[in-house]
Amino acid sequence: MIDEAEFEQLVNPHRRELHAHCYRMLGSVADADDALQEALLGAWRGFAGFEGRSTLRSWLFRITTNACLQLLAARPRRQLPFERSAAAEPDRPLEPVVEGPWWLEPYPHDPEAGFELRESVELAFIAALQHLPPTQRATLILREVVGLSALEVAELLETSVPSIESALQRARHAVQQRVPAQTQQVTLRDLGSAAERELVARFVTAWESRDPQALLGLLTEDAKFSMPPIPNWFDGRVDVVRFFAERVFATPWRLHPLRASGQLAFACYQAPDFRLGALNVITLRGAAISELTGFLDPALHRRFSLPER
Repeated sequence: MIDEAEFEQLVNPHRRELHAHCYRMLGSVADADDALQEALLGAWRGFAGFEGRSTLRSWLFRITTNACLQLLAARPRRQLPFERSAAAEPDRPLEPVVEGPWWLEPYPHDPEAGFELRESVELAFIAALQHLPPTQRATLILREVVGLSALEVAELLETSVPSIESALQRARHAVQQRVPAQTQQVTLRDLGSAAERELVARFVTAWESRDPQALLGLLTEDAKFSMPPIPNWFDGRVDVVRFFAERVFATPWRLHPLRASGQLAFACYQAPDFRLGALNVITLRGAAISELTGFLDPALHRRFSLPER
């Protein structure tokens, strides 16, 4: 058996992209951690079977993809609240938290990721992937994101090249029906850094000053707000702002801008002790906010290495 230190040296250059691959497959950072750990343990134990007939990278993607497919078979589809139920009324009591592996999660920012890789972890794309059958999902990711050839993917998934091409065509069509015409990376590039800074400053000021009208001016007419693992979500900027005015803005907050899943995001700290209460990921349409997703799970917050206060 290969020495553990030698194995780590071989695998480490691939670890980050393998973890991102697991996230795209599974829609969860926690599940990605589990799948990658299982895959690398299997790779280490089975390294003697690697005979160099493919690249080490392809071999690792084979093992990692299989680990993801096994986990997918045992888990429900990850989703966002607006995919699960109808919109709520802002003045009604919130429903109980829905525990368990149901909710899509954002991905921590990778400062070294390029434009295309940031696109491939955006929430809309990841949410669309979760609607694909597992083999189609793997095919699309391996071909379009990882960049493996049709032959490599066919060998990896133990099928034929025509089957891979057919699955890829169906997966592309299904995803295109669910994602916006323009990615967040293109939107942010078109917006420009100066306008982005202004938008961030306006959003922080509106939230910290608890100003509903200022928030209203930042949202699209059809804006959505959700806060998994609470299943309630609100549809339309009037209802969103009403919920903020009556519930969110009941206490003071402090916001810290960051990136998550390649998108604008804010760590939100709530009074009285300004403890981290939410990680809000922002989706833009042009220069306006079309969606706010407030992730409330403290376990997810820890994966972003955010200060607790």
